[in-house]
Amino acid sequence: MIRVLDILLSASGLLLLSPMLLLLGLLGLFDTGSPLFCQVRVGRKQQSFILIKFRTMRPGAVSIATHLADPQAITTLGRWLRRTKLDELPQLWNVLRGEMSLVGPRPCLFSQNKLIAERAVRGVFAVRPGITGLAQIKGIDMSTPELLAQTDAEMIASFSLRHYFRYILLTLLGKGSGDRVVR
Repeated sequence: MIRVLDILLSASGLLLLSPMLLLLGLLGLFDTGSPLFCQVRVGRKQQSFILIKFRTMRPGAVSIATHLADPQAITTLGRWLRRTKLDELPQLWNVLRGEMSLVGPRPCLFSQNKLIAERAVRGVFAVRPGITGLAQIKGIDMSTPELLAQTDAEMIASFSLRHYFRYILLTLLGKGSGDRVVR
């Protein structure tokens, strides 16, 4: 049932938001010369996939976890995209392709060994990663791997259709702070 909702909602989102996606892509093109950012992430069953986002950092910036990123590498447009979470919109394509769900644990980088180990112990990789979830609503990011993995496991254990829609709605209403960049 969740996969059917993911397909319907991501396809609808891509279609309805296509003018905004195009506008943000054009703004990104003028901002950095390359509006999309693709990065290998850890997916379901620890399989790799290519995550797509709007670029928020200057091209050539080191590809590391957000909380470790150099704040000077983030563009003005990028700060706004991160604050509004609009940088995540291209991931609707990842959802449509089946690599992600709208709701699930945020996919991490393969270099985040502690988070991968914590998630593996708790069975978090049994589900598709998501654009949003309980940790994002609570403002927990990847800088606290044990707490994040624990919160992800809690979300998975109590997951329901009601939670699916609740997490999406709370995200759309601006709940959660997104990944923080330490200044």
